[in-house]
Amino acid sequence: MSRSTSEHNAFELQDVTVDFGSVSGPVLQHLNAEIPAGQFLSIVGPSGCGKSTLLRLLAGLQPVSSGHLLRNGSADPVVPPGFVFQQPALLPWRTVLANLRLPCELGSHRGPASTDAELLQLLQQVGLSADDVSKRPAELSGGMQMRLSLARALVHRPGILLLDEPFAAVDDLLRMKLQELVRNLHDARGLTTILVTHNLQEAAFLSDRILVLQPAPAGLVCDLSSGRVGEHAAWRMSAEVTNLQHQLTKALLNQ
Repeated sequence: MSRSTSEHNAFELQDVTVDFGSVSGPVLQHLNAEIPAGQFLSIVGPSGCGKSTLLRLLAGLQPVSSGHLLRNGSADPVVPPGFVFQQPALLPWRTVLANLRLPCELGSHRGPASTDAELLQLLQQVGLSADDVSKRPAELSGGMQMRLSLARALVHRPGILLLDEPFAAVDDLLRMKLQELVRNLHDARGLTTILVTHNLQEAAFLSDRILVLQPAPAGLVCDLSSGRVGEHAAWRMSAEVTNLQHQLTKALLNQ
């Protein structure tokens, strides 16, 4: 396969294998996929199938064992993706504003959102307020901590946002609110967003497209487009979302 990739693809995986040398074999094997820029993609599959490994691969945190991974037509990203982990991973001794400022202090990629005024605006975009900036993580609810983690991932204004089950530890109502927040940010910022989740309703509601992986060594079971349209509330309750959940359930149960 040619190593060239379309300028309209955020990522292209060409026969990608990841092998940690385990007796059980590769985690990912001969994986091929194109992820267009601007798409909201979810990745689902059974536990241990390599979903988080694939996300780390896209983030540049995990090398391929064989094959090629191209990012925007290049082997290396110009601006690293924003990454939101399962846990907020905030520094407990730092205030909200100081936690948010951390990416501006580290690494070689210094984004434009570096002044306090710009950081405050970013906090407001994720649902935090000026009253929260001097608080420390212990003074924040779990949902507020995750909002801060999301804001921190966007400080450098990346074009790509990677999410590794970020809503797994919150209650259902808050989860729905955070889902809508992430989708709104995706649309408003023109992001390419890639979400790993075990929640099939979440994948069906949020995504433009969903990849279903089989047990390790993971390959694609199916590749579904959602046809997502309309306002959040109407789309969440639509027959299309219900049907997509059924397709995902069938694909997972038939493995």
